[in-house]
Amino acid sequence: MNTNYLNPLLILIIMTTLIIVDKNGTLKTSSIKEYKEEDLFKKCGFKKADGFNKDTEWKMKIDGTTYIVKLYGKTTGRANSENKYDFPPPSDNTLFFGSCLLIGFQKKETTPCDLSLELWEKMYEKLFGGFEDLAATQAEDDAEVDELANVDVKFKTKDGYLKDGFVVDDNEDSSANTEEGDVSFSTGDEEATSEYGTEDADDLLENVLSELDEDEYDYSDEEEIEIELNI
Repeated sequence: MNTNYLNPLLILIIMTTLIIVDKNGTLKTSSIKEYKEEDLFKKCGFKKADGFNKDTEWKMKIDGTTYIVKLYGKTTGRANSENKYDFPPPSDNTLFFGSCLLIGFQKKETTPCDLSLELWEKMYEKLFGGFEDLAATQAEDDAEVDELANVDVKFKTKDGYLKDGFVVDDNEDSSANTEEGDVSFSTGDEEATSEYGTEDADDLLENVLSELDEDEYDYSDEEEIEIELNI
């Protein structure tokens, strides 16, 4: 038996998964057989390593495991080749050009570990301090009960507002806004109106004037008078 013969099926090639951040902001996974930092620029499609460097290193714990994620990219490049991905702080204010690369390590290990899109999504949320659950917030808003829902329609305007003396329907008599105790009238043939009933305006005016000090006030019979009296 030839002992030098090796079955190719028994050869195990270990590949490590990393993430490529395309310049348009999309994420995709790639893999490497051997980790060489100086060759990572090739995974991003660059012909030269000039300007391709590690920008940021994040350390965090996910599901009980401590990870270190390194971000590589170029901060110089041609116009219209800017990377549109929203990176976590402190790289959120850094302008990258072309594709970037994310590679993960476990604590105290020099060889990279697999970095899947699902794992990066958890890291991404953690690095941003957690995102608000918009769906849950909307559900809470929908669950709120309208405080006027059980109010009889006769106490609400046609627009659904509560009739409180300040908000009224446009077709309602303006006298409905008169505060309790107020008397409003003018001389002429109009009737004076109050919560105490109606009477001829001339008679009411005469009663009011009779109580005034005639020495202090001298009114002409032909003079028009407007008085607003709070009772």
